Amino acid sequence: MDASIFDITAAELFSQLAIGLINGAFYSMLSIGLAVIFGLLNVINFVHGAQYMMGAFVAWLGLRYLGLNYWVSLIVAPLIVGLFGALLERLILRRVYKLDHLYGFLLTVGLAQIIEGLFRARYGTSGQPYSIPTELSGALDLGFMYLPNYRAWVIVASVVVCLSVWLIIEKTRLGSYLRAATENPQLVEAFGVNVPWLITITYTCGVGLAALSGVMAAPIYQVSPLMGTNLIIVVFAVVVIGGMGSIFGAIVSGFSLGLVESLTKVFYPEASNTVIFVLMAIVLLLKPAGLFGTAQAQVNAPPASIALKVMTRARHMSPPLVCVLLVMAVILPFFVYPVLLMKALCFALFASAFHLLIGYVGLMSFGHAAYFGMASYITAYTIKTWHLSPELGILAGTGVAAALGAVFGLIAIRRQGIYFAMVTLALAQLVFFFCWQAPFTGGEDGVQGVPRGYLFGLFDLSNAYIMYFFVLTICLFGLCVIYRIINSPFGAVLNAIRDNEVRAVSLGYHTAQYKLLAFILSATLAGLAGSTKSLVFQLASLTDVNYGMSGDVVLMALVGGVGTFLGPIVGAFVLISMESYLVRLGSWYTVIQGLIFVFCVLSFRQGIVGEIYAWLHRRTQSRLQRIANT
Repeated sequence: MDASIFDITAAELFSQLAIGLINGAFYSMLSIGLAVIFGLLNVINFVHGAQYMMGAFVAWLGLRYLGLNYWVSLIVAPLIVGLFGALLERLILRRVYKLDHLYGFLLTVGLAQIIEGLFRARYGTSGQPYSIPTELSGALDLGFMYLPNYRAWVIVASVVVCLSVWLIIEKTRLGSYLRAATENPQLVEAFGVNVPWLITITYTCGVGLAALSGVMAAPIYQVSPLMGTNLIIVVFAVVVIGGMGSIFGAIVSGFSLGLVESLTKVFYPEASNTVIFVLMAIVLLLKPAGLFGTAQAQVNAPPASIALKVMTRARHMSPPLVCVLLVMAVILPFFVYPVLLMKALCFALFASAFHLLIGYVGLMSFGHAAYFGMASYITAYTIKTWHLSPELGILAGTGVAAALGAVFGLIAIRRQGIYFAMVTLALAQLVFFFCWQAPFTGGEDGVQGVPRGYLFGLFDLSNAYIMYFFVLTICLFGLCVIYRIINSPFGAVLNAIRDNEVRAVSLGYHTAQYKLLAFILSATLAGLAGSTKSLVFQLASLTDVNYGMSGDVVLMALVGGVGTFLGPIVGAFVLISMESYLVRLGSWYTVIQGLIFVFCVLSFRQGIVGEIYAWLHRRTQSRLQRIANT
């Protein structure tokens, strides 16, 4: 009996190792494309997952409509998707090369939304089968397990492709040009090398690798518009662990993490979805540039860069404007659906909390959904299960968000630029998987039917108008706190750190402490927004902690205007209104949202409020100039 149990366990172990190698093959091929693109272009290519999906779809469409078999698709799909990538690079991506790395990151997030939204609108979300080629059907009998021939082919082919790319980069003249152009493009161009075309070729090859991975994945996984959405987050973690821009690091970490993930499924299945992000956080704590990255590869752009070079405007609100906004807030629920207004108010506070970091400290967090969502769960659970009053439930959720912000802040705050963003994303993913598996969160169903109860035992929050003014009070309180922070001596120090941290250190400020406190305050206010939101909708769900929620709040700040107090508030109201009225469009709403993202990054970086301030400033300067000339 014991021997048979051992045999079954051993078979399962080897089977999981084989799956780990297959997953590692795709991780490596995708991450090596990302590493090549980042190494020369300094672009965090978030659209890579969509390009992987496009490769699979080109193969599927070629087989269905043109009769192109698998072997032909291995050549045709990378060429077609690679040419699409070249067009993308020539027309759009090159416009952000000289900007902060995070511009490229945000731009490619928008492009990914557009591409995936278009495919979802056309083909839905259900997967399409793609047959294994007959030449690779069957399985190999290895004695201790059966290994399907196709999966063995994937492992071998990916190793060959990865090593070939590494040899080209490290051992050929083209590779030497690429490495030199990464370090000093002006010098390389002086020797007669056409660097812009070299960049285009590099991006095309990176995209082609993603498409090749998609073709190879099609017979294993169903072809779906969503097949690259969740995978790209894992691949980013692989790239960061290996070292941004390190080809060898991408290969080693890809296969290694595929094996680690599969072994975790054997010994501790609940942690299999989180282990890569745990390792990512640990690696970045010990080696900020990744396992195989160099110190030069670490992206430490000046903190002001992520403030998008927009001066912080209108730090002091004019009393007439405040009065007008308050009057509008009081009368609007009698003309507009109160629940919609309450949702917009919650997200206005959430966006403003996030903006406290990006606008006034210069730190781009891509994990604020963790504080918003966790607070939402805690408030919903304590009110429904422990029967706490609504005010105590909100305090509980906000307190947990503050504690979580303190812990995560201590881990992330010494990183800058894209590494700070990736650390916060990794930590937020840990929270997401915790909420997915924890018993009290209700899994995919969430915590539903949360009673609103009575505020202070007196006011019935089931009344929509009473609930609205309660939410309005909370939102105004949070915004007043943020307003006081940015107009205090503490806020002045934060601005100094954002503009020039080295100078702030030379003046005697402990910048890490200031940034940590700002991080905790931001997380706390985000938690306050999440707690209130769970009471408004009487629901806490995985959507609240999903990384897409972090993307939404970034978009709100960008649309409204980074560096302006009113910007994230306006952005939240605009996007929540759009979502409410355009949600009937289904997948097309994702396309529209992606287009807005791209437009803001390329042509509207000051946002709505920023552009208004800029127009008023130009008008004032013109009037003063006319007065001076008379």
